[in-house]
Amino acid sequence: DVQLQASGGGSVQAGWSLRVSCTVSGVTRDEYTIGWFRQVPGKEREAVSCIRTSGGRIWYADSVKGRFTISRDYAKNTVYLVMDSLRPEDTAVYYCAADPSIILSSVRVSQQYAYWGQGTLVTVSS
Repeated sequence: DVQLQASGGGSVQAGWSLRVSCTVSGVTRDEYTIGWFRQVPGKEREAVSCIRTSGGRIWYADSVKGRFTISRDYAKNTVYLVMDSLRPEDTAVYYCAADPSIILSSVRVSQQYAYWGQGTLVTVSS
């Protein structure tokens, strides 16, 4: 079974940085997409960033472009999301997700991802 383990959330002040990690296990295909999403109570889950394991194509939401960086450590099967210049509006539960067969135009659609990790809470205070 594919399993994702998210970690690294916490509470920081605005302007600080934080890194969240997603360790993936049980994947049998070489190519898949790892996505980071976030959700606040009462709102839909929002796509933040994603990375494809083959070719390394990366996508960012406009709201985080230039502040967040996604990367992957192949040896550790871990995807990182480094979040710089955090803002109070970045406060959310962050989830990582994986799927082996998402087309590029659908990487922002949470329903397209088959596998999800548990969330990790990021709180940014002003």
